[in-house]
Amino acid sequence: MTATSTFGLSSEARNLHWLLTNLVEEVPGLQSVAVVSSDGLLLLSSDPGHNAEARTADGTTKPKGPKGSAADLATIVSGIGSLTLGAAKLMDNGGVKQTMVAMDEGSLFVMAISDGSLLGVHGSADCDMSVVAYHMALFVGRAGHVLTPELRIELRKSIEADAAAGSA
Repeated sequence: MTATSTFGLSSEARNLHWLLTNLVEEVPGLQSVAVVSSDGLLLLSSDPGHNAEARTADGTTKPKGPKGSAADLATIVSGIGSLTLGAAKLMDNGGVKQTMVAMDEGSLFVMAISDGSLLGVHGSADCDMSVVAYHMALFVGRAGHVLTPELRIELRKSIEADAAAGSA
């Protein structure tokens, strides 16, 4: 989980932090998770472990999560969300519920939350995609109704405060 302190946060914000921690702890193979607002801002993040290294099958090491920071995953999730939303509008097929990108050595899942926010999950190559999708749907079902504009503002301020404290 991110180093974000939940001290001083509302019970709804603490609950979302708990839901994210639960998602990360219950699903094997998750490397990082981000909740992104409809305008692309990072609201909530797991600890992506981007400075940690993972050992590959051939014995070499590589960065465990996406390059850079949690903001990088948020940028990717926001971009994919925007692209798929545009495609759905162009094809006149309604809203996008979920997007999955399967790569040689990992997967990326993006799921819409009821208010236009997005849940993004970066998983390892050996993660079970159906388990990831199921737990993402649980998170979205539990978080979607509490992610109000006021709570989004509170979460964003918390992320900004942690970033400022981290750079000091």
